[in-house]
Amino acid sequence: MSHQSELIADDILAYLEQHENKDLLRFITCGSVDDGKSTLIGRLLHDSKLIFDDQLAAIRRDSQKFNTTDGDIDLALLVDGLQAEREQGITIDVAYRYFSTDKRKFIIADCPGHEQYTRNMATGASTCDLAVILIDARRGVQTQTRRHSFIVSLLGIRHVLVAVNKMDLVDFQQDVYDAICEQYTELGRRLDIESIAFVPVSALRGDNVVKPSTRMPWYEGETLMQSLEAVELSATARLDAFRFPVQYVNRPNLDFRGFAGTVAAGRIRPGDAVTVLPSGKKSRVRAIVTADGDLPLAHAGQAITLTLEDEIDISRGDVLVQGGAAAPQVAAAFDAKLVWMDETALIPGREYLFKLAGRVIPGRVEKIDYRSDVNSGEEIACDVLRLNEIGHVQVRLDAPLAFDAYSACRVTGSFIVIDRMSNATAGAGMIVSARYGEPDVAEDGAARWLAFETEFNALVRKHFPHWEARDIRDLLPR
Repeated sequence: MSHQSELIADDILAYLEQHENKDLLRFITCGSVDDGKSTLIGRLLHDSKLIFDDQLAAIRRDSQKFNTTDGDIDLALLVDGLQAEREQGITIDVAYRYFSTDKRKFIIADCPGHEQYTRNMATGASTCDLAVILIDARRGVQTQTRRHSFIVSLLGIRHVLVAVNKMDLVDFQQDVYDAICEQYTELGRRLDIESIAFVPVSALRGDNVVKPSTRMPWYEGETLMQSLEAVELSATARLDAFRFPVQYVNRPNLDFRGFAGTVAAGRIRPGDAVTVLPSGKKSRVRAIVTADGDLPLAHAGQAITLTLEDEIDISRGDVLVQGGAAAPQVAAAFDAKLVWMDETALIPGREYLFKLAGRVIPGRVEKIDYRSDVNSGEEIACDVLRLNEIGHVQVRLDAPLAFDAYSACRVTGSFIVIDRMSNATAGAGMIVSARYGEPDVAEDGAARWLAFETEFNALVRKHFPHWEARDIRDLLPR
């Protein structure tokens, strides 16, 4: 395998340490139907020598059985594992594959190209740092190419690598490649995609995938693999402030109470002050606990357990933060972009469950401002959202929670909508901003509590004038 080295034979521990310290790139392959996404991934794995002999033999047998490549080995079968996918020659579900090179580790999400599976594509893209968008050199930019590019932009993927595939079917002509580059550059400009790179490839023949092509001397850039290894990811995280959604309260005995989760953004050290949201309670970090011992520092992406200096009521779904000017918003109403994934259309006012950073709260979409036409970018007024449609909506929950804008932090800025009857995921959303200026659930609850407290205290003073605890707050635990 290409990422193996002599260290495996000489010093296995040194090799494992070297492999562990490589950075990880998650990327998605997407594009229109039959653009060659699965074939490209198969070619990446094959030419990088990351396929075992028994796998290769099985793929050769299946290639003859399904005969999708006129007798040649069909590398797309490496990722198209469902029987229906192999029979039809298409991708239906998201397929994940892992591989590594000397420079980097990779997780690929191979996503379907059919419009009816757009929701699967949005799911696969939600955790990725880069998108490889394939374009058939014979067809240029298609409707589904625009749709996927729109979702890539919507989900905040900042790096796009455009692979102009099937160059062998257009005789490797440079003018065809240049025309597609110009066409997609204009699309990327309209969608505000920050970083776009182009590579002409033939996934079936292997040109410019891992090895440079000798049939396109006019192209002097990097191969697809070189581009994947070189993309800079250090600037991917946009939020430096600390965010830590609590996933589990760890209480193994009476002497230990920790809060487990994964750092969503920023970094934390023992002794740092933190605020618990939405309660607003404050404390300091006593220790950062892991299975390998306490850490002096934890950063985004690390799974840790935090212990605090004070006994504070913290539950699953609460968020420990540092912020200052970058403090998260706490509200029960917000505006969001929503990708609808359910066969049953979204109707404003219907009750759903909303899950954000481990917390599940009942709520509803109060209003659909508009849906986005992914081809023209036009904002179209509508009353419902149907399967695979993307809209701008107003959400109201039954309780306040802490969140960031999705553009600042994916983990604390994204949510899913769950059908209360079937428990199926009905939609995926990206928060734009909090919505203020209306009576808030939290404010309404505070007003009702104040009224109850006033009435209770008055009754106590009237009927028990000599009782020392004459205020309801005297009865509450401290």
